[in-house]
Amino acid sequence: MRFDLHTHHYRCGHAVGDIRDYIEAAIAADLQVIGISDHTPYFGSDEDQPFPNTTMGKSELKNYVQEVLDLQKEYAGKIDVLLGIESDYFPDHARLYQQTLSQYPFDYIIGSVHFSDGYSIFDRTRWEGMDTAAQVAAKTEYFRLIGESAKSGMFQILGHIDAMKSNYPAFTEIQAPQALDQMLQTIAESGVAIEVNTSGKIKVCGLWHPVDDILERAHHFGVEVSFGSDSHIAQRVGDDLDLVAQKLRDIGYTEWVYYKQKQRQAVAL
Repeated sequence: MRFDLHTHHYRCGHAVGDIRDYIEAAIAADLQVIGISDHTPYFGSDEDQPFPNTTMGKSELKNYVQEVLDLQKEYAGKIDVLLGIESDYFPDHARLYQQTLSQYPFDYIIGSVHFSDGYSIFDRTRWEGMDTAAQVAAKTEYFRLIGESAKSGMFQILGHIDAMKSNYPAFTEIQAPQALDQMLQTIAESGVAIEVNTSGKIKVCGLWHPVDDILERAHHFGVEVSFGSDSHIAQRVGDDLDLVAQKLRDIGYTEWVYYKQKQRQAVAL
């Protein structure tokens, strides 16, 4: 069973193509399951779309859901199209996000931390002038937020759990082993999966999310793993799927998971 649960399209403002383009690319890549998971609207503002190049407008959410459901029916028998969404984890707005998203029949929700300590995790300027202690504190807080998101009960999958390295590769070298282990233990205890997200290969770091060392620790703690290309162009659907599967086998994983109607589906590697 070949699947990809992390794809975007034009509504978020920073991806290219229609949902149909990603479904057709998945069929061409010989996938049996394709998950559509565009970014949620930002619910923490009264504006419909305060960040037009980052998230869809609130008025578009119902249209997004309906389009995926319509395509799900159209492609039945050809490929299993799943209704997903990628949601930020904002502690101050978590209840609002949970209440709003619960109104829709999502197969799964990917929870991603994109902001920590008031900065985008992709903002490399945050590291300027930091000494070692401050770097460790920043990494520790980021991992703490991810662990908190796992405990929230909002998500089935956690997205790109070391994406802070995307534009700052030195993030990987910051030593915070206790914070890492605590995060992974919390994720395991919460029964949430992490994704291997291959979009990191096209970022400054040039590596999948998470790095191999984190995957090995995740396996040690019994954390389940899923797969997502995080495609923002249809050509990347399923990117490096087979290489990821082999890496997980090498680490010791025997299966990975996806979610349908929020029910865990295990697939042998």
